[in-house]
Amino acid sequence: MTTIELEIKEIVDRETQAWDTQNVDLLLTIFHPAMVWPWPPHPKAHNPAEWLLEWGRYDYQRWKAGWQELFDTHKLVHNKRKIVKITISKESNGALAVVDVDTLWRDQNGNDFHWLGRAGKVYTKVGGEWKLIMHTGLLEY
Repeated sequence: MTTIELEIKEIVDRETQAWDTQNVDLLLTIFHPAMVWPWPPHPKAHNPAEWLLEWGRYDYQRWKAGWQELFDTHKLVHNKRKIVKITISKESNGALAVVDVDTLWRDQNGNDFHWLGRAGKVYTKVGGEWKLIMHTGLLEY
């Protein structure tokens, strides 16, 4: 792997660690201030016209409260993630990580909340640091 690919792998691994440890502060270190996160309503929703914007543009306090609520109300059953591909722009200031995700949460009533599919994680380099600026929700391919 190139140096830049290793830097992108590190941020993907840091995100995985944040989910594994349910560490909301660590999770929030990966987001760019202009991050927007569209989410498909189901894994076969390949048409972006169906996608939802639940939280809008990144807001530290709002996103921290939202993820903390998930961590407080759900148990992590498993979190399996595999990097499929990392692509770097020719200018070395943009990157795409394709990641297969299988994350299962269970609420206090025993109801499962399953994240399963392939994500496209788009990163931009700002001030020498990579940040996640856009992420497609999980889709089945």
